[in-house]
Amino acid sequence: MTDLKLIHRGKVREMYYVDEKHLLMVATDQISAFDVVFKELVPDKGRVLTAMTMWWGQYLSDVAKTHLVSADPSDFPTEAQRGEWAGRAVLIRKAEMLPLECIVRGYITGSAWKEYTEVGTMHGAALRVGLLEAEELDEPVFTPSTKASEGHDVNISYEEAVELVGKDLAERAQKISIEAYKKAAAHAAEKGVIIADTKFELGIVDDELVIADELLTPDSSRFWPAENWAPGATPMSLDKQPVRDATEATGWNKNPPAPPLSDETINETRERYITAYERITGKMFSDWMGLV
Repeated sequence: MTDLKLIHRGKVREMYYVDEKHLLMVATDQISAFDVVFKELVPDKGRVLTAMTMWWGQYLSDVAKTHLVSADPSDFPTEAQRGEWAGRAVLIRKAEMLPLECIVRGYITGSAWKEYTEVGTMHGAALRVGLLEAEELDEPVFTPSTKASEGHDVNISYEEAVELVGKDLAERAQKISIEAYKKAAAHAAEKGVIIADTKFELGIVDDELVIADELLTPDSSRFWPAENWAPGATPMSLDKQPVRDATEATGWNKNPPAPPLSDETINETRERYITAYERITGKMFSDWMGLV
């Protein structure tokens, strides 16, 4: 066992103390849906999240710095060089995190579509009449939410984000998030993948606002194969949708405990995560570290 001190365990990640300026972020194979963690694991999920985060961090380096340092175990403290962590652990700089989920939406779907169908708005802002489900928005929109320690995040307006973090930080967070989304979406489109929306988390390191936590993964984004997309219905997505579909079909009330996942659902989810990585990055997942 490692001597590193566990300082936080989230739904799918663990944070370990390294020193005053660094942490070790470990992505597990746990999966959550509807804010509930399932008992079953999705093999290699943590490595997919880590591989994608590291790739995007480098690709978007001209938009903003990140808190990522290295995923190479040789750069970790000796006590962190555990075989089972290879490919799923990242050395990161400690950041003072903003109390916001910095969501950018390029297409209307999910909770935004639900709000639009009910009152014609998205995060409180009016949208043009006649939008179809999964339709592309005229421009990507910054739609923040609160970052709940328990329960569900709450969608808020940009004005409410300003109240939370101040005008300067809100403006900078909006600018970084939209620029990062636009560059990422343009790249993914060339690979035949639509990034419908994504969630960034930002934090301050050495007085600079940086992108932190995971980056444009199937856990934080909706990836749609372009060949399956058409306005008017939500297309198949390269993420945890098989888990959502299978569990909703049981009539589950979305409160713990979660119903068990079948091998078929687990395998299909794993394949979608790997497909997202390979299509977007152009790399073979089998070449990522930690795989036998």
